[in-house]
Amino acid sequence: GSTRGAVSDSICMTSGVVDDAFGAWTYLRCRPVHLAGLVDHIWLFDGAMTCLRERTFPNGLLEIIVHLGERYRVVEEHGTWLCPTTCLTGLQLRHLVVEAPPHRTTVIGIRLTPAGAYALLGRPMHEISGLTVDLEDAVGSRAAQLASRCDEAPTPDRRVRAAVRWVEEILERAAEIDPAVAWMVGQMREQAGAVSIGRLREQTGWSKTRLTTVFGEQVGVSPKQYARILRFTSALKLIHAGNASFAEIAAGTGYYDQPHLNAEFKELSGFTPREFQLAHRYANSVSVAVVPDGVVSIASS
Repeated sequence: GSTRGAVSDSICMTSGVVDDAFGAWTYLRCRPVHLAGLVDHIWLFDGAMTCLRERTFPNGLLEIIVHLGERYRVVEEHGTWLCPTTCLTGLQLRHLVVEAPPHRTTVIGIRLTPAGAYALLGRPMHEISGLTVDLEDAVGSRAAQLASRCDEAPTPDRRVRAAVRWVEEILERAAEIDPAVAWMVGQMREQAGAVSIGRLREQTGWSKTRLTTVFGEQVGVSPKQYARILRFTSALKLIHAGNASFAEIAAGTGYYDQPHLNAEFKELSGFTPREFQLAHRYANSVSVAVVPDGVVSIASS
């Protein structure tokens, strides 16, 4: 297969083409600098997959998905269900399998930090943690407005710009995350979850009860759970890169030892670190390709 990339000189948008055993598609990826801390990035996929199912993993972000063609499905133990045209996924607490349509489609994703999601939605984040819901239930008619603007835009670049503008308009009148919570989240992300929650709480001057309540409302999980997700995400990326041993990764990401890394990794990803290391992953992604019967495609070692 082949990949190639380019950078648009308009709004610092990365674009590229993937053509390999898993399908053929074009992609755009935009990081709006003026929305830093609220929007991690916005992406666009246009093409078709040959390996339709992929396993995704917790990353500490929330995501809005806009389907501009055939829609994705969420795969669960007892079957699959069709995603709404616009949907919202709360903080992912464990691995999730999604299934692309068998034909060409276009999808836009808006990946939000907890602060960005709280600002956009203005509702308790714990209500959607671990869930995928209809965006209309969260923001009303603005969901259809987002889909319509993106659909009517004439080019992929303009579609991503339309999504950026939609976020900007809502954020102009948005609620702000509590400064103490924002500071804690920043510290936790900066140190990839390898932090002492007790020490951070002491610096805020908050009680344990107050912190747990407000953090849960504005982030979606407890501080301990959020740190856990960030540690896992850091370990996942290092294993994906393949430049360090599992013992080195455990020590560098705040785990007590390698067995603790193994147990945590298995619980959140469904894989052992070794299984993930050997699994086929999509280009430019840590997501794992899964064949239709649910068996992971393992690369030859």
